[in-house]
Amino acid sequence: MLVRYNPWQELNSIQRQINSLFAETRVPATVLAKDFMRVPAAELQETEEAVYLKLELPGLEAKDLDIQVTEKAVYVSGERKSETKTEEKGVTKSEFHYGKFQRVIPLPVSVQNTNVTADYKDGILNLTLPKVEEAKNKVVKVNLE
Repeated sequence: MLVRYNPWQELNSIQRQINSLFAETRVPATVLAKDFMRVPAAELQETEEAVYLKLELPGLEAKDLDIQVTEKAVYVSGERKSETKTEEKGVTKSEFHYGKFQRVIPLPVSVQNTNVTADYKDGILNLTLPKVEEAKNKVVKVNLE
């Protein structure tokens, strides 16, 4: 039996594997999901003066979060604890995600990690990350020949 080789089929397979990696929203991806909740959604905005990072962390209290900032990245970890009640017997179906999570968000420029300000309200964490002076006024001369 003769089978025609299709090189695109192999590329399609690789593309599906890559898509499945990015579709996985649990950290770490190699651990079964039962112990890890989904990582928080993030929004990053850069202006002339600072980088603004917004994280969606519903159902968490500030005391359950650990936030660390370097000049190049923000590390956020925490845990949403289950609120199970044992007063009444029955079946509970839940789409909530409980457990530990961690996320490292690389920053597009260097920031002054000693001058970060944070605001946490209604499950939204807002971080203001001021840029270092070199990143603010970075001008590159382009030579044309």
